Amino acid sequence: MGSLRQLFDLTGRVALITGGSSGLGLQIAEALGEYGATVVIAARKPAQLAEAAEILAKSGIKAITIPADLRSQANAQALCDAVMAQCGRIDILVNNAGATWGAPAENHTPENWRRVMDLNVDGMFYLTQCVGRAWMIPQHKGRIINISSVAGLKGSMSGPGTIAYHTSKTAVVGLTRSLGAEWGKHGITVNAIAPGWFPSRMTAHIDDTGVAAMTQRIPLGKIGNTDDLKGLALLFASDAGGHITGQTVAVDGGSTSI
Repeated sequence: MGSLRQLFDLTGRVALITGGSSGLGLQIAEALGEYGATVVIAARKPAQLAEAAEILAKSGIKAITIPADLRSQANAQALCDAVMAQCGRIDILVNNAGATWGAPAENHTPENWRRVMDLNVDGMFYLTQCVGRAWMIPQHKGRIINISSVAGLKGSMSGPGTIAYHTSKTAVVGLTRSLGAEWGKHGITVNAIAPGWFPSRMTAHIDDTGVAAMTQRIPLGKIGNTDDLKGLALLFASDAGGHITGQTVAVDGGSTSI
């Protein structure tokens, strides 16, 4: 039996975090890096990756940065290959990259629907499949953390335009549950985090009035902050969470409880 500190220790493990240059991905990178993981962050824009690496370096975390657009299977495979070439292993995969689009359901174009689904669902699966084949299944061990959303747990009448995003995040919950069941035999855990309202580039268009209105519907009376995902992400990534799989946990200040 290991000590509690040992159960959370990630020393020697490699964590690949997509969408890791800002927001929730960067927060998770900080948590896993602090507990010893070698952190690899991937995102589309090299300049933002460089900024994120500087932020992590200030906390003593050295990050490997790899530009990647995960809207195709070929790009997912290329990212997996690049990490394996540089690090030789991928013990933890955090599928955080995501996109949204705003339009009423009746006006959603096929192009915009695909823009969301290609990244939020297809890209997540392709990368997970590649990482599973390359390292986790042969090693009979791995940790996969998918970022869903409270939008995947309920509908929304707060405004039009999020049908594709809501649908994609619901699909993430199903993917997590199904893959957790299927890959349990390989010693791989698959879990999802469903954040509520957190500041990010995706939510930057919401003004103070909108944030105040959302806060009124959150039992804890606040939106998420830059530390609120760290504990759960560390649990799912470490040996401490080794008997948890197929689960989706909301980190939302209680908004889905009412």
